[in-house]
Amino acid sequence: MHDKLFTPGPTEVRAELLNELASPQIHHRTEEFRKLYDELQIYLKKLLFTENPVFLFTSSSTGAMEAAVTNGVKKRCLCLVNGAFSQRWYQIAQQNGVPCDRVDVEWNKAIKPELVDEKLSSGKYDAVTMVFNETSTGMMNPLKEVGEAIKQYDDVLFLVDSVSAMAGTEIRVDEWGIDMCLAGLQKAFALPAGLAVASVSDRLLARAEDVEKRSYYFNLLNMYKYHQRSQTLSTPAIPHLFALCRQLKDIVDVEGIENRFKRHQEMAHYVQEWALEYFDIYPEKGYWSQTVTCILNTRDISIPDLNKELVNKYHMRIANGYGDLKGKAFRIGHMGDWTLADIRGLLASINDILSLK
Repeated sequence: MHDKLFTPGPTEVRAELLNELASPQIHHRTEEFRKLYDELQIYLKKLLFTENPVFLFTSSSTGAMEAAVTNGVKKRCLCLVNGAFSQRWYQIAQQNGVPCDRVDVEWNKAIKPELVDEKLSSGKYDAVTMVFNETSTGMMNPLKEVGEAIKQYDDVLFLVDSVSAMAGTEIRVDEWGIDMCLAGLQKAFALPAGLAVASVSDRLLARAEDVEKRSYYFNLLNMYKYHQRSQTLSTPAIPHLFALCRQLKDIVDVEGIENRFKRHQEMAHYVQEWALEYFDIYPEKGYWSQTVTCILNTRDISIPDLNKELVNKYHMRIANGYGDLKGKAFRIGHMGDWTLADIRGLLASINDILSLK
C-alpha cells in the first residue's frame, strides 16, 4: 500500500490519471498531436478565464518562472517577496542577469495593493513578480486587488506564480490583468510532476520582442511560433499531456469548475477550523490559502514523529514546515481530487495519534 499524500505537492494522483500515462506514444509533429494540443488549449482557457494562449513546459514551474523574467523584463523587475518561492523568483532573476529589486514583507503577512502602488509610482519598473499562493507559508495573496493596482501602470507586466492555487481556486487571468500565470501540475491539478503550464498575454509577447535574448528553451517567442501550429518547440512530455487532457475534462465537464473551487473551500475551512481548535495558523487572518494550511506547532509536537506514525499506522503523509518554519509549523495539503471525507479521515487520524479530543 502506498502512502496517501496530503502534502502541498506533489499531491495524490488518481489511478485513472496514472493509467493515461500508459497511452500509446504518438509523434509530436502529427495531426493527432495537434488535435490533442488544441483540445488542451480549449480547456485550459476555460479554467483560467482567458483568451490568451497557454504554453506547455516540460519542466518544473521554476522553468516557467525563469521564462517570465527572462522574456518579460526590459527595464527593471519588482519582486514581491513574502515566502520561499517568491524569494526564489528574485534569485532566478538575479542569476539570469535580469535587473531587479526585491521588496520584503514578513512571511506571515500578505502583499497589499497599496505597497505595490507605492513602489510602482517611482516609474523604475516594467514588470512585477508575485506568488499568488505561497506553498511555504499557506499564504494566499490578494491577486485580484494587486492586479487592479498594477493596471494603473500601462507599461508594467504582471507575472504570477499560481503553482499551488491553479485548479483549486478562481483565477480570472484576463479580468485581473495577468500577463503570465504559471503553475506546475503536481499540485491542485493532482497530476504527476514534470509538466507546467502558463498563460501568456499579447503584451508579454510584445515585450519579449524587445528584450535581450537569454534563452532558447525558455524563449516565449520560440514557443509561440510553434503554438501557432498547435505544436511545442521541442518534444514534450506526451504521456503527461494525455493525463492533463483527461483531468481537464473531468474538472470542466464532470465536476464543474465552480464545484471544484467550492470543494476546495470546504476542505480548507474544515482544516482551518481544526487548526484553530488545537493549534494556530501561521499567516494573518483573511489571507489563508484555499489549498494548503500552514499550522503553527503551538503544542511543540515532534512533526517527524507525527508523520512517521501517520505513515506506519494509516499510510498517510503530511509536510513539515518549510525552511525556517521546519519544526515550528506543519503543512496540510487539501487540494486536487481529495474530498471533505478524505480530509476528515486525515484529521481524525492525527487526533488519534496526538490524543486530541
